[in-house]
Amino acid sequence: MNFQSSGIAAMTLAAVTLAVGQPAPEMRNTEQQAVFFSGEVTLQDGSKPPDPVRIQKVCKGVAHDETWTDSKGRFSFKVVAGGSDTTNADPAQGGRGPDLARPIGNSTYYSNPLTTSLRDCEVQAVLAGFWSERVSIALKNTLDDTRIGRIILHPVSGGQALTVSATTLAAPPNASKAYEKGMAAMREQKWDAAQKELTKAVEAYPKFAVAWFELGVLRQSRNDLPGASAAWKEALKSDPKYVKPYEVLAGLAERQQNWLESEKYSHDWIQLDPEDFPAAYLYNAIANARLNKMEQAEASARKGLLLDKEKRIPRLSYVLGLILIEKHELAESAKYLRAYLELAPNAKDAPIVREQLTKIEAAAAAPPR
Repeated sequence: MNFQSSGIAAMTLAAVTLAVGQPAPEMRNTEQQAVFFSGEVTLQDGSKPPDPVRIQKVCKGVAHDETWTDSKGRFSFKVVAGGSDTTNADPAQGGRGPDLARPIGNSTYYSNPLTTSLRDCEVQAVLAGFWSERVSIALKNTLDDTRIGRIILHPVSGGQALTVSATTLAAPPNASKAYEKGMAAMREQKWDAAQKELTKAVEAYPKFAVAWFELGVLRQSRNDLPGASAAWKEALKSDPKYVKPYEVLAGLAERQQNWLESEKYSHDWIQLDPEDFPAAYLYNAIANARLNKMEQAEASARKGLLLDKEKRIPRLSYVLGLILIEKHELAESAKYLRAYLELAPNAKDAPIVREQLTKIEAAAAAPPR
């Protein structure tokens, strides 16, 4: 079997974009007792988060999304007696949620059913690459203060911390304001306004890596792939330690079958952090295999599988299986093709892989001639 014609399905990783949920409509039932919580989220050095942060209420191990932080890391949400929750802060508005101005703490009387429902509840922040401290929101009596205070985010690992660009903290106010307006417009799908504001942000601060990255995401969504690539390359030039551009550039090159570029960006991604991103090894394995560098391809696929402890990238098994077919190691190839089908039984190419597996198993079982 020739690897060039073996039909490795293209691995399309979605571009890293900020997924912002829409806040639920505010409860209008004035007969229900409600409590308003407010607080802020910061990074461990005291700085504000680079992106809007999701706020969750966790009761008896069950997490429920409540709201998002605003542009300054502040948040507010309402809990209604009986467990009905509503969100109030919308980061798309770039300002404080309406309930931040409402009376808090002991100025409001809370009913017993409400305090009972919050007995085993905590609040946490959710942002990729960070773990959150949790704050209890249990109310022991009706005079308890409902100001949550500060929730601190800590980097999960050195690799995941690379998803945040250091240039963000150095952006001047006018560039930061334009970036926030651009992100708000993107969430509202106002593409022209978003492009205008993000362009304004990078013009005001040419080293604004995150703004360049999001401008690339916007251009990609409008099918301007050359423009997206150019913006991501600017992001990379602005901050070579910012990991997101490596991922999208490697993925774009792979989809365009530009194997040299895919190998280059995935290799640089691996050099930046060789331990935290198994997807980099997938791109590198595919690119090297397409370039007929089978030893490098096999090494990358095996390293990726070793790092992917939670089995989130099934295609690593499939790619390694195809590489082993090229090496005529049919028994081991069948092992990895089976692993792929176990992890992704409903994949679009699963029927083809099953057919391949049947032929390989038969060939492996046949006596040698």
